[in-house]
Amino acid sequence: MISDRNPVKNENMPKRKSENINTSDFTGSHANANLLNPARIYAVHQETRCLDPTQLARLEDQFRSWSESSSRPDMRASRKRILLMFLLIRYTGARLNEVLALNPSRDIDASNGIVRFGKFHATESSTQREVQISSELMSEIQEILKDAAFADQPGSLLGVDAAHVRRKFYGRSVACGFAQDLGSPNAIRKARAVELMCSNMPLPVVQRILGHSTPNLTASLMSFSDEDIHQVARHFVERESRRKTSARNTFFGKIGKIRKGDIQSQVDLVTLAGDQVATVITNNSLERMGLKVGSLVAAEVKAPWVMLQKTQTKPLCTAENLFPGKVTRILRGKLTTEFVVRIQDGTELCSVVTEQSRRDLALSVEDDVWIMFNSFAVVLHVD
Repeated sequence: MISDRNPVKNENMPKRKSENINTSDFTGSHANANLLNPARIYAVHQETRCLDPTQLARLEDQFRSWSESSSRPDMRASRKRILLMFLLIRYTGARLNEVLALNPSRDIDASNGIVRFGKFHATESSTQREVQISSELMSEIQEILKDAAFADQPGSLLGVDAAHVRRKFYGRSVACGFAQDLGSPNAIRKARAVELMCSNMPLPVVQRILGHSTPNLTASLMSFSDEDIHQVARHFVERESRRKTSARNTFFGKIGKIRKGDIQSQVDLVTLAGDQVATVITNNSLERMGLKVGSLVAAEVKAPWVMLQKTQTKPLCTAENLFPGKVTRILRGKLTTEFVVRIQDGTELCSVVTEQSRRDLALSVEDDVWIMFNSFAVVLHVD
């Protein structure tokens, strides 16, 4: 990064529920009340539950230890196949039927870190979509595929009975102490969607990963290509694999306008959701980073530079960047308080204020608030 610093039926098995993911509206709930519920990811019934990121990690560890626990080579190979399916669903958010239809030798692109789902038609519109995964996960998948037990079935390795796969998933969930339905392929897919949004991945990118239309992109003032989406997704999955901290107060988008002055330039970013973020950087930084209209960039703002105002109308102030939002979390300390505010596109922004400011604001969770920051507080990053 360059940075500007200025098959047997089991009657005890739960009945399959039809998936009801709708990325244009979110009214669902989550099993963990302490986990933020991202806006507009999917609509589910109130009783629908899914694992939180910590529970997902426990389930993943259970799958790994289970896959190596048998002394029989044929059994270990069979379990590795199930582990591979779990990893694909857990990190791509794919449907079970999509994973079962994969031809690993054709659809898993190790050199580019991409898994391709759906069909590709050379003479008609393609139904194929590409999902970015981390280099670390891709290396693990490649190691599984190299197993000698799979040598004679490179194309049909994942062609397993779906009911058999579900039973194995239920078993690992119960082994973790979870309800078996929380370990279903569909529940894991939903949990992945929540996990991505809680990591502040832009809503249009999550929509694309899940295989849904992205109205947020078409509504934007800028055009974002598939490669743009892959680049943003790549940033998140690689950061996730390295267990880095959450990149709150981060916007991704393209440069829509550059106004150059004698010493500094104003750069206007259009996000994937169509919002605009203004920043001022030096002309030297502009040239060093090779910025131009259409460049894909990330804009970050440190939490102490983010201001809040409790008002229903747009504040009159000198801050160039203002967004209406709703307070979703408050973390109080002895000297400072952290407010997390979700703006209209689902992005969460963090503001850190003094104890005196907290008392003056008198904010509570679910309060409407304006969140704002000056253009000089924004730092740009490019690959």
